[in-house]
Formats: sequence, C-alpha cells, structure tokens
Amino acid sequence: MADSTGSAETRPGGDATRRSDGATANSEIAAAFADGPAFIPYLAVGDPSDEASKAYVEALARGGADVIELGLPFSEPIAEGPTIQGAIVRALEGGMTPELYFEFVEDLAVDVPLVCMTYYNLIYQYSPPDGDDRGPEQFVARAAEAGISGLVVPDLPAEEADPLRAACDEHGLDLVFIVAPTTEGERLQSMMERVSGYVYVQARLGTTGAKSDVSDQTDRSLQRLSEWDVPKAVGFGISSGEQAERIVASGADGIIVGSALVDIVADGVDNEWSTAETADKLEAKARELADGASRGRTEPPTDAE
Repeated sequence: MADSTGSAETRPGGDATRRSDGATANSEIAAAFADGPAFIPYLAVGDPSDEASKAYVEALARGGADVIELGLPFSEPIAEGPTIQGAIVRALEGGMTPELYFEFVEDLAVDVPLVCMTYYNLIYQYSPPDGDDRGPEQFVARAAEAGISGLVVPDLPAEEADPLRAACDEHGLDLVFIVAPTTEGERLQSMMERVSGYVYVQARLGTTGAKSDVSDQTDRSLQRLSEWDVPKAVGFGISSGEQAERIVASGADGIIVGSALVDIVADGVDNEWSTAETADKLEAKARELADGASRGRTEPPTDAE
C-alpha cells in the first residue's frame, strides 16, 4: 500500500525540504534524487483496466523507478500526443474516475514516491464523496490521504497556481511545473518561485511521444535552468537507455519516460498479451532506462553534435 500522511513534517523520507520562497516541500521526492539520477516513468491509471494497471505500475517499481508519475485521465489532455491520448481513452472507457484513481493509489504495493499528473479542471471541480465543497484544497487533501507525494498540472499557469500551491504546502505535496524550451523571462521566474520536488524539463516543443533522437534544445534548457537549485528531470521523447545516458551526461538530474512505456501497454492490448507478459516487458524497459540514466552520471558526456 502506498504511504499516506497529512503534512510535510510527518511524511516519510526525512525532514521537509524548502523552496526558494521558504515554503516546505515533500522530502520523499527530494530523497529520490539524492543518490543519483532519478528514473521517473509515467503510466495512465486504469489503462487498460484497474487490475492490469496495478501490475504495470508495480513492474515499473521493480524495474528501478525512483518516482512514478500516475496519470489521472482527463478528456482533453492538451499536452499529450497520440500514444498517451490513446491510453487516456482506454482508461476513461474502462470507467476511471478521480475517486477510483485515489483508491487505486491506496491499493498499490510500491515503495517509491507517486506523483499525480492531471489537468486543472479535474482539480478545480473535485468534490469528495462525503462533502459538497469543491476545489484544490479538497483534491490535494484527498491526494495526500491516498499517498500522493506531488502534482504535475500541465495546463496551469504558474501565475494562477497560488491556490494549488498553498494547498500543496498545507498537505505536504510537491508541485512540479513543466518548463518548455521557449519558457523564459518573467514566466520562467514565476514557475521557479513556485516549483518544488523537481522541474519537468520539456526536451522539445510539441506534444508527448517517443522519439529516436535527443533534441539539442535539451542542453540549452538545462543551461538556462542551472542557476536554480532544484532537480531537473528531462522528459518528452525519451525511449531508450542510450538516450537516457546522453541526457543525464548533459547535466539532467533525472529522466521522465511516458510514451515508450505506454506503447508497450498498447501493444499488449493490440496483441492480446497476458497482463504478466506486458508487465515483464515494462519491467525490462524500465530497467534499460534506469541503467542508462545511471551510466550517464558515471560516464563522461558524449559529443552532443
């Protein structure tokens, strides 16, 4: 079962860390980056079913995940490419809801921090089953109770994030922002004043999806963020151990991988693999990616050209 507590002071993992503005952040996620590059896989919860999804998340943990991003499906996922959109459709068709999502988290048998990735409409509209109040406070309180350690909300501008940031501080959750290659100036400053846990560094412009190359934009983004003392995890397009190695060698503190893993789930659906067979393939891919990230920290950077 995922751990669940109510505040930054009592969550497992040690003392709470602090953001640049002095607010507390969840030390579970900070600890995941402490001993080397963090491997952060993503799956959409409920794809293709609740039970299969549990097996797949647990396989990622066995494969070396340091943090796991769990997608709470939303019907208009604007940041996602076709692969993850397909996963979200399968999960929604299977009946996934916010409350079933929280119950899923409570039932997981993993020992790594869990981050909820979703869209702000679901957070803003959320009302617990036994209450009438809606909004970020109710959502974050329920997430903390279930065992969630942080949130990623792709469609929430930092300038409008203070109510969610306050709720996260109250309940000991981190709030992760996605920094695109074009994010700079006041907008970048606003994100970095509110972020905690890690920065999700978008490796390239566009929507999510596995790629066969590493974008030169990654190096420039990492250099632009170097003055801020918060872990930088690179995502969007990573699909192999070699790419993971290259990105960490360039200075990333972690890698985020979604589409390459969701592709395996989709192949399992299309080819009617058993849950165990798909889980084995996910574990193997996770191990490849985690090992690649580890090599990147110990090997000298390769030529980026």
